[in-house]
Amino acid sequence: MSDQTADHQEPAPTPFHRLADFVALPRLGGLALSPDGSRLVTSVATLAADRKTWQSALWELDPTGAADARRLTRSSPGESAPLFAPDGALLFTSARPDPDAGKDTGDPKPALWSLPAEGGEARLVLGRTNGISGVDVAADSGALVVVASTTPGTADAEADDARRSARKDAGVSAILHEAHPVRYWDHDLGPTVPHVFFLDALPAEGAGAPAWRDLTPDAGPPNGAGSDVAVSPDGRWVARSEQVPDGGASWRDRLVVTDTTSGATRVLVDDPAADVSGASWSPDSTRVVAVRVSVTTQEEPPDYTLLLVDVASGATTDLTAGFDRWPSAPRFDAAGEAVYFLADEDGRHALFRVVEGAAPVRLTRDGAYSDLQVARDGSALYALRSAYDSPPVPVRLDPTATDQQPDPLPNPGTIASFPGTLRELRATAADGAAVQSWLVLPEGASADHPAPLVLWIHGGPLMSWNSWSWRWTPWVLAAQGYAVLLPNPALSQGFGQDFVRRGWGSWGAAPYTDLMTAVDAAVELPEVDGTRTAAMGGSFGGYMANWVATQTDRFDAIVTHASLWHLDGFIGATDASYYWEKEFGDPLTEPARYEANSPHRYADAITTPMLVIHGDKDYRVPIGEGLRLWYDLQKRGVPSKFLYFPDENHWVLTPGNAVVWYETVLAFLAEHVLGRDWERPGLL
Repeated sequence: MSDQTADHQEPAPTPFHRLADFVALPRLGGLALSPDGSRLVTSVATLAADRKTWQSALWELDPTGAADARRLTRSSPGESAPLFAPDGALLFTSARPDPDAGKDTGDPKPALWSLPAEGGEARLVLGRTNGISGVDVAADSGALVVVASTTPGTADAEADDARRSARKDAGVSAILHEAHPVRYWDHDLGPTVPHVFFLDALPAEGAGAPAWRDLTPDAGPPNGAGSDVAVSPDGRWVARSEQVPDGGASWRDRLVVTDTTSGATRVLVDDPAADVSGASWSPDSTRVVAVRVSVTTQEEPPDYTLLLVDVASGATTDLTAGFDRWPSAPRFDAAGEAVYFLADEDGRHALFRVVEGAAPVRLTRDGAYSDLQVARDGSALYALRSAYDSPPVPVRLDPTATDQQPDPLPNPGTIASFPGTLRELRATAADGAAVQSWLVLPEGASADHPAPLVLWIHGGPLMSWNSWSWRWTPWVLAAQGYAVLLPNPALSQGFGQDFVRRGWGSWGAAPYTDLMTAVDAAVELPEVDGTRTAAMGGSFGGYMANWVATQTDRFDAIVTHASLWHLDGFIGATDASYYWEKEFGDPLTEPARYEANSPHRYADAITTPMLVIHGDKDYRVPIGEGLRLWYDLQKRGVPSKFLYFPDENHWVLTPGNAVVWYETVLAFLAEHVLGRDWERPGLL
């Protein structure tokens, strides 16, 4: 077990043996490549001096791999979201105070800053009373698109400020909603909504206030103009997804494009059977590539493809027709002839290349890739690569080579040692489906000393275990001697559409039996002790942990985080009610799936000790789910504990709470799996 006074202890074998060391590890996120390809920048989060928060800073990486990484920025609020202007200036967002303000301006909001290419001090270039939530820059012209929230009916920043002040002075916090949803993830929607603004160029130093042109003056609640925007390289067009009503309380995305000169907006793709979003521009500003996701029904899960869209005519071409995977994050190559994209495949998140009229070609072997950057001269690709034996690290890739396994560029986030080994495990379900898993074995696990097993179930449910996660890190458990099984059961993506269909609308069927198939295969290994086991998961993984508890007593302990328990109650309270109801139907008129799949109906069958974990700011799986589960366990006398976070959302995001999360989980497992006395974490 660990504590937060570990600074004066002897060095641990790995950072995962001591939680104070684990939460202090640098965490990389985001990537930006300069126009000339000579500079690569990422954001690195590290533990603040008071150990209560993580602070982000920008670091420069050498694209050639010859030089060490170096830190570029430093401030208490931190810096993130790097991108480059055509002149090589590094743009980023930060809530740092304006040094030229001359007085206390209150609580600063995220604003846009610029760090000159030649070095020097960063300067504030764009700000807004309620902050800036998104920025894109035209690669050739340098025009800017900015996403910022404003109150409906206000024509400019002055009117918006006046409306805010009037509400504050009157003591009004109420929000009137006229359409669903009313909140998202961990925050209320309204009274402001996102608008998209256009600026012809980055304001020069010393220039007066720039002219903001609102490209979405009619944006209104609940969704506003959204944040999915992309400006063409020549600055003439802005492509974005626009949400439109889809019957009842449902919405879907269509693709629109706005002429930045006239402000006129027209629809590019409006498909009643799909969401279309995530547009990326061709180098010549004549085409976009976007992601089409079919609207789900009770019979069919979503399916993904890439659409190539001609901006002038609106003509579309399906780039990945017949490709039985879910493409995402498309980017044109330097010549505008091919498109790179990412997709889950067989427990990896791989990089692909596709040319119109040909089948996609996979370029990478192992690992999970993100934040793809394309060199403008076509010489290289850059991305962050992670896996279960590596956190995200920057890599350089050949634009056309296949079966690549690149080495990381020098960076501050590489981890040198792990408390065990990683292997891949495959099993066959009763219906013949192949079930792929990752298995972490702790150091010393052998036939003579088999390790207790923890089944860790992923969330989603439409995702798969394939990449590093700071929130769900199996190595912390491995450092305490546990083997950790990470299976990809039915509903997991990256194994084909039929594999998803196996569990669609039947969460308690194939997903459950696939998990048990994977566990059966793991406990057959001589290094694994099948007599000492536990199951755990979060979100949909928490639902499955609850379902497991109602279906079997083979596990010694179950940990369920942010979990679904009463499906009928969940569907009406979650911030994404419309999505789940499409899969399960209306509980009043179509109760069959709820009755068959809701764990609460089988609460009397639970005998396994359970640790329930939930955050009060969780609007994706509202706190009522955790409270109802906890009450149902308590009144039935099931040995159980409830770890409650009043100020965390669906995830646990602060260092102190992350430490006690792991401490409590480890103490609970130690009591029920290892047979030790319960040891309450010191700060609880």
